This record gives sequence, C-alpha cells and structure tokens, in this order.
Amino acid sequence: MRPVKWSAPLLAGLLMACANSSAAPSQEVVPAAPVATSSPVVQPLPKPTPTPARTLEPIDVRVAGQFTQGGWIRGTVTGDVARLTLGDSAIAVAPDGTFFAGLDRDAAEQYALVAKFSDGRKIARTVPVRARDWNIQHVDIARRPGGATEAFMRIRRPELAQIVAARAETTGAEGWRQDFIWPVKARISGMFGRQRIYRGEPGGYHSGIDIAGGAGTTYVAPADGVVVLATREPFSLEGYLLMIDHGNGLNSAFLHNSEILVSEGEKVAQGQPIGRIGATGRATGPHLHWSVKWNDARLDPILLTGPM
Repeated sequence: MRPVKWSAPLLAGLLMACANSSAAPSQEVVPAAPVATSSPVVQPLPKPTPTPARTLEPIDVRVAGQFTQGGWIRGTVTGDVARLTLGDSAIAVAPDGTFFAGLDRDAAEQYALVAKFSDGRKIARTVPVRARDWNIQHVDIARRPGGATEAFMRIRRPELAQIVAARAETTGAEGWRQDFIWPVKARISGMFGRQRIYRGEPGGYHSGIDIAGGAGTTYVAPADGVVVLATREPFSLEGYLLMIDHGNGLNSAFLHNSEILVSEGEKVAQGQPIGRIGATGRATGPHLHWSVKWNDARLDPILLTGPM
C-alpha cells in the first residue's frame, strides 16, 4: 500500500477539528416545558322552574223559575262569563253573576241557554218551555177591515215613540231580583193571553191582566224600580199611563189610571202607592190593566206574583 502524503494545511485543519470536538460537551435537546393554562370554569345551567299546572276557575250555570209560555227564569253564572244568551236574546248578568230572563207568551218549546266564558270555555243548557192552553175564542164575524185611520195614527205615533223610549231606558233598578207582589187585590176581570180568532184570522191577544178595583182605588208598586214614563195627558188607548223599570230589561206598565202619584225619574219601593185605578183611554169601566215585558217578551204577571 502506498503511504498517504498529508499536506501541511490539511493536516493542520484536521488537528484543529479534533481538538474542538473533544473540548465542547455534547448538548442535549431538552423539549420545552408545556405552558400551564387555566381551564375555564363551566357554570352549570340553572334548572328551569317547572311551569305550574293551569288551574281553571270553576264554571257553572244554574236556573230556576216558571218554565212555561209567559213565564220567566232567574239564575246564577259561576265564573268570568263573557256572554250569556237565551236563544237569540242576550241576557244582562249582574256583577254577582245573577240574571233574569223572560219567556214570551208564544215562546217555542225549548231554548238554548248558552254561557261563553272569557277563557274560551262554554256551557249550554236546554230550557224546556211548557205550552199553555190559552183562552182562545173563535167568533163567526169578520175582523174590522181597514185598520187604523191616518188621522188616528197621527195621534198614535208620538205616543208609541214615548213608550218605546221608556222601555229602552237603563236605570240600574234591581226589582227583578224580588218576588213580585200584587199591585192591588180585587176581582180579576181579564186574564193574560186570551185571544179572539175572527173567521180564522187571529186578533191581538190580551197583553196583561185586568184587575177590577173600584174607581179611585190606590195601587202599589209590585217591585222596586224607577219611573220611566208618567204621562201628563191621557194616551189614546192607555189613558194615563205609568211605566216602571225593574232593571235587567224587565218593566211594568199600568194603564187607565185616574191619577198617577209618582213622577218620571223617581225611585219607587215595592209596596209604595204609585197610582189610582180609573177608566181613562179605551176602557169599558174602571180597572187596572197591568202588563209586564222583558225586552220584547210579554210575560204573564200572575207567574211573577203567584195566585192572589
């Protein structure tokens, strides 16, 4: 093998490199320590408050009265009633939930009494109506032809307007809550509902009850109320006419007075003297004609008072 010839510069560089390699300690690569980080504290969500079960207000409708043609009902509604109807007629409900409604002389055999409440609920009751055997007279004569003359209607129209306006008044009276009493006790000369049929053509029925007290006999208010009409001049048919509002759509009319003892707007109490019996207007003799209406329904007074 041939000997290697080292040049001086190469040999010097090699010796220096060996010296540096033995003098410098080996350096280890130390991995960087992990940086400590604080984890966010997760707060638990609050538990939802349970929704309490909805408690519905108790509701009910109760009625009593005379369930017959010409009769009436009085009742109570429990709950926040929004609307109360009897058939097509709306019924006013007092703040304490009580109410009154009437059944017309020609009422149908039954009506739906429906209460609708503010929360959307509804109660329906069937009100049965007993038919009555009215005193119907069939006469073999023709009904008077022609009707009222124009001359008579010129007098009559303003009178009817006053009657309609009086019945429309709302006074807040509460006589409708009471058991009615007789305005006067005497012979009954005309019953409510009687009617004549003229050769098959029906005439108007008797809209009230006639009490044949003597002329000048004082009669009293059958229930609390407010005077809504007290005529100063006799009307063509009714004579001196007195009307009293008993509240909730119920009112009384007293016809043929010889004298009226109260004034329009006056409050009257049950049993208070209010007029005297006479024969003014279209009357054949002294008597008190007492009629009762609830809205447009004509009621039989004897069903409000009971037998005399």
